[in-house]
Amino acid sequence: MLKKKPKYVVAVVGATGAVGREMVSVLEERNFPIEKIRFFASERSEGLELEYKKKTVNVETLNEDSFKGIDIALFSAGAERSRIWAPVAARSGCVVVDNSSQWRMDPEVPLVVPEVNPGDLKWHKGIIANPNCSTIQMVVVLKPLHDAAKIKRVVVTTFQAVSGTGKKAMDELLNQVRELLNFKEVTKEVYPHQIAFNVLPHIDKFLENGYTKEEMKMVNETKKILGDSSIRLTATTVRVPVFRGHSEAVNIETEKKLTANEARAVLSTAPGVVVYDAPEKNIYPVPLYAAGKDETYVGRIREDESIERGLNLWVVSDNLRKGAALNAVQIAEKLIEMAG
Repeated sequence: MLKKKPKYVVAVVGATGAVGREMVSVLEERNFPIEKIRFFASERSEGLELEYKKKTVNVETLNEDSFKGIDIALFSAGAERSRIWAPVAARSGCVVVDNSSQWRMDPEVPLVVPEVNPGDLKWHKGIIANPNCSTIQMVVVLKPLHDAAKIKRVVVTTFQAVSGTGKKAMDELLNQVRELLNFKEVTKEVYPHQIAFNVLPHIDKFLENGYTKEEMKMVNETKKILGDSSIRLTATTVRVPVFRGHSEAVNIETEKKLTANEARAVLSTAPGVVVYDAPEKNIYPVPLYAAGKDETYVGRIREDESIERGLNLWVVSDNLRKGAALNAVQIAEKLIEMAG
């Protein structure tokens, strides 16, 4: 477990990527108690300089001794690098908060959203998994409703920004828009089809059951985070030509009847959730306005008229912040709080 200190030595692994840079930004914005910060990335980034609190920090490459003296490491370097280096960091006495998919479903590793299941941090063994971006924003909204009325079933369709794939995908969308507006042939490298002015019902690899890995992540991670394997959940994940911010159409069926107004009341007091719901005034969440915000926004709250105890929700959040970097930093903050 983390030892109580006034300030901590913190590492960001994968610091030059989109999520890594966001982690650095969030640490600075939230004035995380840092004694020293170190940045790690792949060999091609060695020698680069990043700024933290107006000081220049050199980017390093990883070796077996990199984590000695480091208290907390935020990983955003991909599953393969996390598989190799997270255990090395843990053996060095460092607590790892890993943003990749590598450890999420490992029964020995807690999968944590601080507003939902902070108690699971008590049984970590050096590695803590940060959930999938689309899962995080959904469970922040589902948890208070589950506590109030017990959720039986969830049907979710996501509309996910290209930043979920990384900087190259963001560049591809921008370049394709430029190409189309200049009547040029579209260049495709990241996605199998043009993403500009298009939507792709395809995130991650397709599995034998017809679902994608992203869809099954949402199914399995939600059950683990909520600690309830009885919840029935199905997902369709869609990539949309938006730079930042994931949106989700969520339909739930509960054991106890919740009216739309009762659901709004429950969600209005939920941590990390903002109810933004007055459609008659065109007030509902959109990714453009959620970008750069820490909260998860929910609107279009209405009863599902096709079943007795159902609700429809529209959930939007910044996938780089709450969906990745912010949640990781909040886990680290909660670890410090629990160390006191």
